[in-house]
Order: sequence, then C-alpha cells, then structure tokens
Amino acid sequence: MTENLFSAVLTFSLLAGGTIAVGSEMVTPQRVATAPGAVATLPPVTIVGKRIAATDAVLLPTVVITGCRQARTEVAIDDTATGSRLQ
Repeated sequence: MTENLFSAVLTFSLLAGGTIAVGSEMVTPQRVATAPGAVATLPPVTIVGKRIAATDAVLLPTVVITGCRQARTEVAIDDTATGSRLQ
C-alpha cells in the first residue's frame, strides 16, 4: 500500500516539476547577444560527392548449379490446353 502511495506521489511531483521547468523557460525573456565577439562565423563548407551507377551498387553473387534432380515430377494442374504464360 505504501509503495503504491509513494509511486503516485513521486509521479505527481515529477510531472509538477517538469511543468514548472517548462513554464519558467517560456516566461523568461530571451537574452540577445550584443557583444561584437559573441557571434561565431563559420567558414563555408563544400561537399564533394561521387554518385555511383546503379549497376555498380547492386552486384549479385554467381550461382553455380552442381547437380540436377533426375526424378520425374508430376504436374499438379494440367494447363497444356490454355498455353503457358510467363509473367
């Protein structure tokens, strides 16, 4: 019972503290840098990249067939009358 009560009080106090922290940041006036050396200027950045071709990006390994099944397979559906189609 006391663990549940302590957990509820702790959760409420964390929520209240977070709300107060966010609220105090929202009402605090923003400080503007007025000193001449307060602003840092960075040098321009040049990005150099090389685009690779799509054929260079995807390389599939070579497949070598080492054996062949000699057993006769049965056709589950006879579609010889309609003709075969490839999709």
